[in-house]
This record gives sequence, structure tokens and C-alpha cells, in this order.
Amino acid sequence: MDHSYGLTREFVVELSQIKEEPLWMLEKRLLSFDIYAQTPLPSWGPSLEKLDLQKLKYFTNPNIPETDNWEDLPKEIMDVYKKLGIPQAEIEYLGGVGAQYDSGAVYHRIKESLTAQGVVFENMDTAVKLYPELVQKYFMTSCVPASDHKFTMLHGAVWSGGTFIYIPKGVVVSMPLQAYFRMNAPSSGQFEHTLIIADEGSSVSYIEGCSAPRYTSSSLHAGCVELHVLENAKIQYSSIENWSRNTYNLNTKKALVSKSGKVEWLNGNMGSAVTMLYPTSILIGDYSKSESLGIVLAGEGQVQDTGSKVVHIGKSTSSIIRSKSISKDGGISTYRGFVKIAKGAEHAVSHVDCDALLIDDKSVSLTIPSVIQENSDSQFTHEAKAGKVSSDTMDYIKSKGYSDPEALRLVVGGFTADVVKRLPLEYAIELNKLIDLEIHGM
Repeated sequence: MDHSYGLTREFVVELSQIKEEPLWMLEKRLLSFDIYAQTPLPSWGPSLEKLDLQKLKYFTNPNIPETDNWEDLPKEIMDVYKKLGIPQAEIEYLGGVGAQYDSGAVYHRIKESLTAQGVVFENMDTAVKLYPELVQKYFMTSCVPASDHKFTMLHGAVWSGGTFIYIPKGVVVSMPLQAYFRMNAPSSGQFEHTLIIADEGSSVSYIEGCSAPRYTSSSLHAGCVELHVLENAKIQYSSIENWSRNTYNLNTKKALVSKSGKVEWLNGNMGSAVTMLYPTSILIGDYSKSESLGIVLAGEGQVQDTGSKVVHIGKSTSSIIRSKSISKDGGISTYRGFVKIAKGAEHAVSHVDCDALLIDDKSVSLTIPSVIQENSDSQFTHEAKAGKVSSDTMDYIKSKGYSDPEALRLVVGGFTADVVKRLPLEYAIELNKLIDLEIHGM
């Protein structure tokens, strides 16, 4: 099965059998496959014509039993995670870590102090067996139904691995939980599923990282993130996606936020051939809040089509979207946002602020906002700015003794500073390093 290319109904059945899943999950997979097979690729956004869905491996088993000891992993896999700094981060500041290699979890561990409080942190495949009632209630039901679009249909059929987190009522997790997903096989797809449930009055911070090496053939990442923020709860979701230039990153992320709950999306996107990613918040409860901060970088041959979506349903809801994009060497960066204020969303407030920085004359920045305002007793504001790094600015900085790379580093750092300073320290340091590498190492 590791070397099966293309996708059939028989493959979906075999995948479910290998995972020893309950009947309801197999039925969910098959329903997803059936609607996927009848649905064309999206006709809007960047071109996906070079993505051949019949030439992908939809399941690549690492053939390694999951462990809670890094030293149990094969050296070649352990070396990857050491270079990424994951084991050291676990020691220094994380409350739990999960690691996935291709289609399977290889490492998972949570601090005993969190387990004692009833916190659940498992890989998704294990959660289906250990917590079937919770998973069946929340998995691709009200938050991200498989019918959302072509790639949620695909995900629902072939998902594998990922993260399951449940935070009990009133529990505040002060140390972040982290998962890292590595797609290592050529011509493959990765379809991890992240499901986080923050029960009433609870709080958690979760960090997710993704990467892949570069091959000559195309790969696909079509993961899914579902956040359920119950009454007066809070989830902070941070993500750094640094895919190789042959990867199509077609990820789906969505949160349902109940009364007085809050979700924070902190996203850094770079790498990939094409990215289409729009973290979405559905503010169903009164006084619920959403904040989305994003930084994207598009280099040569890359299309970063990203943004955020918010739907205000409850009364006195509020949302903030801040997006920063950097384009270099002909890269194309598009902000594609959507805000809806429903008829019953009285006193809703939404603000969108998207800034674009062009490093050269070849690069492109586009802003495509969409707003539906059905309630006159609400407020919506939108600001958008785009500018090119001027020779006068560079000359001025260099007159202070800085080299060309140092001057550009200062310009980019100043441009992203107001977003980066809002991020957790460790996340901000990693993101700054990746941006610097992309700017000067493309």
C-alpha cells in the first residue's frame, strides 16, 4: 500500500481497514470520496493544472511504532527532528510534543502534570479508538464538513495522522503543545487532521510546524484544522508552514467560537509552489472574538494566495485581521479575505488591515477583499497598503554603514515587526530566521 498511486474507493476501504477504524469512520471516508469524485477542481484562484492527483501516493507508512522516547527513532528520522530543534524545544518550554513522519505518528509525549488535569493530547489515529464519542461528535461535522470544497472532500477520504487535543472545563494549559509534520516521500500527499476542543472556561496554546524536502515531482499537502472554542474558552493556534517549492499547500483551517470565547490565528507561510490557505472563524456566540495575524512570503515561481475569513453571527462579536505579505523575484502574493456580518450580529465590529511589500519590480501583490454586511448596527473597516522597497531608503540605511543584505534585513524586519511582536517568543524567533533565510537564500 505504501507505493499505491492514484485514488480509488477500494483504496479508501483498505486504508480504513489498516487503521482498524470503526464503521462510522469508514462510512464518513466513503461519503467524502464519493462527493470528491464528482467535484471538479476550483475554477478560481491560482492555477492547479500542474497538480496531477492521479500521480500521488496517498498513504506512506513510516513503518515505525509510535514512541515517547526520541532515542527509539531511527537515526535518519531523529536527525531531521534534531535539525528542526523539536527535542530541545520540548525540554525548554513545551507541555507536550507530537511528531509525524509522512502518514504516521512516530513520537508523542505530554507532561504528566497535564495528564493529571485531564488534558488529552494524542495523535488523531489513536484518538479515534480511545475517545470515539468525542471524535465522532466533532470530527468533520459542524466545523469543517467534508462538503466544504474539493480538498476537504479529499481530506475526509484519505486523512491520516494529526493531532487530537481536549482541554477539560476550567483547565488553563500554560505551556504550549506542539506538533510537527514532516512530508518526506516524493510524489506524495500528507493529510493530517488536527482537532482541538477547548471546553468551557479552558485555555490552550498550540504550535504546528510543517516542512518537506524538494523533489522534481509535485507533492500535495491538504491537511485540516478544526478548533472548537466553547463558552468563555480560548485557543491560540500558531503555525509555521515552510514547504518545498514543489509542494501544493491546499490546507483548510476553521474555528467555531461560542459565547465569550476567543480564537487567535498566528500564521507564517512560505515555500511551496502554490498555497491556498484562509483560516476561518465562525463567531456563533455573543461576545465571541477572533484575531488573525499572518505573514506570507512569495519568491520566484511561487504563488501565495492567502487571507482570513470571519463570519459574525452572535451579538457584540469582534474580529481583527492583520496580514503582511512580502514578494521577491517575481513572486505573487494575494490577500483573499472574506468578512460576513449576519443580520442578527448586532454591535459587531470587524477590522481588516493588509500590507504588502515588494522587494523588486518583477513581483506582484494583489488584494481581493469581500464583505457582506447584513446588519446596519455594526462596524467594518478595511485598510490596505502596498509599496516597493525604494532605492532612497536602501541608500539611507547603507549610509549608516550597513551592507545591502543588512539594509534589506532591516527594512523587512521593520515591515513585519508589529505582527511578529504579537507572537510567542520562540515562534517569533523561528519565523524571523525563516524569513531571513528566504529573503537572502532564494
